Amino acid sequence: MSDRDLALVLSGGGMNGLLLELGFLQRVRQDPLWERVGFVYGTSAGALSGVMAALDRLDELEEFVLALRPEETFRPNRLWQTPLNGLHDYVLPETIAERLAPADDLARDLAEAPVELVVTVTDVTDGALPDELHAYERIYSSRTTPVDVMARAVLASAAISALVLPLRVGDVIGTDGGWVRNFPLGHAYDNPAVAEIVGFRYISRTPTGTGDNLPRLRRRLERFRAVPPVRALIGELRAAEERQERGEPPHLADMIVRLMRVTVARNTELEVRSAHARDASVRALAALEEEVVGTVTRSALPWRREAAAAEVRAHFSSAHFPFRHDRALPRTIVRGDPGELSLDSSFRTGLEWPLEAKKSVDRTGLRADGRRTRRARRLESEAARSGGPLRVAEAGRHPASARAAGERGGTPAVGCRLTTSACRASCRARPPPASASRRRRRP
Repeated sequence: MSDRDLALVLSGGGMNGLLLELGFLQRVRQDPLWERVGFVYGTSAGALSGVMAALDRLDELEEFVLALRPEETFRPNRLWQTPLNGLHDYVLPETIAERLAPADDLARDLAEAPVELVVTVTDVTDGALPDELHAYERIYSSRTTPVDVMARAVLASAAISALVLPLRVGDVIGTDGGWVRNFPLGHAYDNPAVAEIVGFRYISRTPTGTGDNLPRLRRRLERFRAVPPVRALIGELRAAEERQERGEPPHLADMIVRLMRVTVARNTELEVRSAHARDASVRALAALEEEVVGTVTRSALPWRREAAAAEVRAHFSSAHFPFRHDRALPRTIVRGDPGELSLDSSFRTGLEWPLEAKKSVDRTGLRADGRRTRRARRLESEAARSGGPLRVAEAGRHPASARAAGERGGTPAVGCRLTTSACRASCRARPPPASASRRRRRP
């Protein structure tokens, strides 16, 4: 097996997610764990950060995002343009080409890199019939996808469809991959070369917003209220303001954003649950096999025991359980929430992202504490030795690797320390199973 047997899984999350993932990746890069990374799976913001992670160009990514302004990503269209061109113009590809490299050049470098990048895109091609396994989902690998198509796939995965129109990716019309798989954990499981998974999952907060866009527009139209259609529009704006005050969607665009938030959060949670259920099923089936073999061995005549055990194992090996030939993988998922440091993600006209605010979100994903990291390493080793399930990293105790002490020599680990109170409140950890040394012996 290759030394590069670890997969990084990066979720979508907009600008906040991109900054948090940057800090997370910088922390992983400081650890020997980085040398084991062979695969990066990313969606939306995770696709963008995944490109630079696979190329080991995180310093350039940091310089890029710290200088990035809202209008250089999704630039608001004029009101008369929105019905045909979407709410915003997707200018991020041009910004990437000017400050990092043209997307085709990055894709060409990815094809030659030792780390494989896999991105997820939502297929909205008109009239296309979904396949049975991955309905409306398209997967693009830097190993197998033509350079020009891979470049477009990365950009399409990050094209927030509530804001901009989709892109053409080869023969597919593609948009934000968060609609179908915001956290592509399952694809890492499907790769037999992956022996361990480390993931970053962005936790999105419901933005409250200032709510001043509608009143500002209404005030600008007041001077023309003598015109009957304008007067009617002002009345509709007042009704929308009242809905907004009641916490209801003031307009269709807000409803679409809410639905997208629900879809992304839901499919992310289902992805994690599916992985956990898969691991639990594999372990339970292995335990059942040993119990059945033991029972048959004890019950069989002495000269039949070996053959009977072999027959039982053969039956288990040939069984057609959906998860039968999977394997339980050690995995750690770091949950990131910028808390009160969260940047405004509305991309409204005149929006600013202060440099210090961006640095603060980046540091949230980067900070580590040596003493807590060592403790995380010990807890992860105990969990791995006892066959423990998924470890969700806790604030101040964010291990990004879980290996048994005897496996492949050593137990490297990495920690992320989220510092804000909101971050601490958002993260929870499942306590690891008690080690054998702690269990009370029966007298």
